[in-house]
Amino acid sequence: MQKTIPGCFFQQMYSSLTGILMERDHMKDLRRYLALKYIQYLVLSSSHALSTLLGLLGSVYTMITLQSAKVSSKSTAVLISSLAKADMLVLVSLLLQAGLWTSSASVSPAAALARNLLTANAHLSCVLLSCVALEAYLITFLPTESRHLRTVRNARMASRLIWLLVAAECALFQADDLLTAGGASAPTHGPWALLSPLPSRAAALLRSLSYILGILLRIFNVYIYYKIFFSVSNRSRLKSK
Repeated sequence: MQKTIPGCFFQQMYSSLTGILMERDHMKDLRRYLALKYIQYLVLSSSHALSTLLGLLGSVYTMITLQSAKVSSKSTAVLISSLAKADMLVLVSLLLQAGLWTSSASVSPAAALARNLLTANAHLSCVLLSCVALEAYLITFLPTESRHLRTVRNARMASRLIWLLVAAECALFQADDLLTAGGASAPTHGPWALLSPLPSRAAALLRSLSYILGILLRIFNVYIYYKIFFSVSNRSRLKSK
């Protein structure tokens, strides 16, 4: 008899939590999550411990929320899900940094990987947030004309493409860091003399392009939401007259 009491207690607690989640307005929660991510990646100039922690907690809650039957499976939900999953890179980076803090061995590759994973997370998040902004623009101004573009299939393909490109970028940065940390002398003769500087030059060029792209994405997002805000305000004003 005593063994059934804990089971009943946990079943009741689970039912209560499920009921609370079902009663919540999930769309408002997703909007709050997007606002948090915009502040974290497109407003703040650098990551902070508090924003990182809130972002991780928000991503966990969002992934749970998207499993709810009340959240429709649309292209926006696919992009938000991919955005939440990107924070797994932050978690892995934090685990690597914790391992570095407790280890006394030579672990420069792990340190480089932790740093590159954070960079990959930031780039993934910025591009995915821009995709969400673009979709919001299409829904507001071209709802009928863009319906064939705003599909779940296209959103999944776009998310996979973004992940592949960022993974390739992360691999290039990691290779460049390993070559730099290795300190091996570059060959001076033969075909390898021409090929050996390519990874470092490609990584430097990609870092510069990423910085420029980050600025352009910030401008793009500000413009998109500026247009949406004034469009919605004008419509509300016309309706009130």
